Amino acid sequence: MSTPAIHASDPYHLGRHPSGGPEYTGAGGGGPAPKRIVVGYGFWIFILSDVIMFSVLFATYAVLANNRAGGPGPHELFDLHTTATETGLLLLSSFVCGMASLAMAYRNQLWTQLSLLVTGLLGAGFLTLEAREFAGFVAQGAGPTRSAFLSAFFTLVGCHGIHVTAGLLWLGTMMAQIYAKGFRQNVRHRFLCFTLFWHALDIIWVGIFSLVYLIAEVLP
Repeated sequence: MSTPAIHASDPYHLGRHPSGGPEYTGAGGGGPAPKRIVVGYGFWIFILSDVIMFSVLFATYAVLANNRAGGPGPHELFDLHTTATETGLLLLSSFVCGMASLAMAYRNQLWTQLSLLVTGLLGAGFLTLEAREFAGFVAQGAGPTRSAFLSAFFTLVGCHGIHVTAGLLWLGTMMAQIYAKGFRQNVRHRFLCFTLFWHALDIIWVGIFSLVYLIAEVLP
């Protein structure tokens, strides 16, 4: 096809070089971005939206922390030893998740699956301790409806727990996909998104441990 014919059918040179050369492939040449870039960009937006949501919950807790309506406060409820154990489990799970990423890079099915399994068990241990903590508070009559402080606490910490639960379900799905499909590019992209999500939960929990539990030890 001659250049005039190309210009007639594509007067604005969409999808083609201005000189009438070959069509762009989409890799930075005017066409749609590759799928991995679109997925990665979209997932980062999701992570940032989660960070904004938790920032609002942190601010709400800070405002309501002293509104206890005559009910129990952090000193009467929080057990720092249990919370430190929860923190250790989640930090260790994040480390093992990083080991799974290395095993994935080397295409090692056994160590990838083993690392993900350990990550899931550590995450499940974290959730078990958190659920036991919540049940203990409710048994003491310190449920989320007891005071504004407890409402903010249960909302902040419970929201993080829901995210961890979703992460464990995602982890199980990733283990099944890696076992069934191997180390295909799309599977590796999904795995990368999962690791970003899991590490983000770890960072958020460090904020909760520091700003909710540790500060409660030094404040009246």
